[in-house]
Amino acid sequence: MPIKQNAKKYMRASKKRAAQNTKIKKTFRAAVKKVKELAAASKTDEAKKVFPAAQKALDKAAKSGVINKNAAARKKSRLVKIIKASTAK
Repeated sequence: MPIKQNAKKYMRASKKRAAQNTKIKKTFRAAVKKVKELAAASKTDEAKKVFPAAQKALDKAAKSGVINKNAAARKKSRLVKIIKASTAK
């Protein structure tokens, strides 16, 4: 346990930040997973409707620094690719 006051404050702040980051990660991972599941089940129209929510979650994660902006762009690109592939089936 930290002894100094500023070390205690840092510990509290880092716990709070970790909780926020975890929430953001769960949100975008769940959204991405839902799009992938719908695309795999050939429910392309539903996947297209859910995609904007996944896109928003990824953008928020990139904005807050949870993931890199290029990683968010890559994930969005791959989701679009998966949706288009399920349309072709």
